[in-house]
Amino acid sequence: MPEISVLLPSVLTPLAGGQSVLTAPADGPVTVRWLLDTVTGDLPALSRRLRDETGAVRRYVNIYVSGNEIRRLQGLGTEVTPGQEVLIIQSVAGG
Repeated sequence: MPEISVLLPSVLTPLAGGQSVLTAPADGPVTVRWLLDTVTGDLPALSRRLRDETGAVRRYVNIYVSGNEIRRLQGLGTEVTPGQEVLIIQSVAGG
């Protein structure tokens, strides 16, 4: 079955069991919401780092589908098709 890959920055890999790429099987288009639910289902700490208690993407987390930030698309409803990569970038605040 085709897959969709989610690429994580190194700061998040400890929350994903050391993995920098998480994959989800998909036989057609899925939403970013479904994809995050699927790849973080067994990783509650990662899920909490990416989304708040309402399920919204945290403001310091940016998610890109084919180079486009999802906030400029349809947010969590943005469609992703098998073979596409989703990139997660966590902003780092400087002091």
